[in-house]
Amino acid sequence: MTNPMNIGFGRAWLAAALLAVAATGAVADEPRREAPDALVRSVTDELVALISKDKEIRGGNRARLLEVIEAKVLPHFNFAAMTALAMGQSWRQASPEQRKHLVAEFSTLLVRTYASALAAYSDQRFEYRPLRARPTDTDVTVSVRVLQSGAQPLAIDYSMEKTGSGWKVYDVMVGGVSLVANYRTEFNNTVRASGIDGLLKDLQAKNRAGEPPPAPGRQ
Repeated sequence: MTNPMNIGFGRAWLAAALLAVAATGAVADEPRREAPDALVRSVTDELVALISKDKEIRGGNRARLLEVIEAKVLPHFNFAAMTALAMGQSWRQASPEQRKHLVAEFSTLLVRTYASALAAYSDQRFEYRPLRARPTDTDVTVSVRVLQSGAQPLAIDYSMEKTGSGWKVYDVMVGGVSLVANYRTEFNNTVRASGIDGLLKDLQAKNRAGEPPPAPGRQ
């Protein structure tokens, strides 16, 4: 299956990033208790305002962008569930120690993907679809359409589950393509060829290759 970074998502991944990053001033260990659709809307609106005003981000400072994402992304995504889903049956082969490292590397890969999408932000507008769910539901899909000038609206669907620490994303559908399903083919092929450790090495290599240069004044 095609790698999600090679099927023209670009701006589509921006929308995923917008949900992933918490609003300015939110604290990582204080989960937001909004309804899932309200969470998507408020985080998106707040982040658009943030990146529009932050001179460092607008000036192309990727290290600053990563700093913001890494500080704010964790409360809204269940990276352990995403990694397990992305690996499918291969997850069962991993030891607890390997699973810990897989989650860490996969989350790093996703954060860097979000950073690349955010860097391409150019004033897209967003249409929030009504949430079709009962108040008692604990697993919902929040749908957003990215409105782009001269192009068809792009569908972004967030699969979210209700947990003890608020609503969490465990998959993202971009234009009908599942993030975790897309990675599952790649991950399982790597595991068949070189085992769990081979997959870990592959993820580590990708993350090293995508590592930005240190910000001015940082070593």
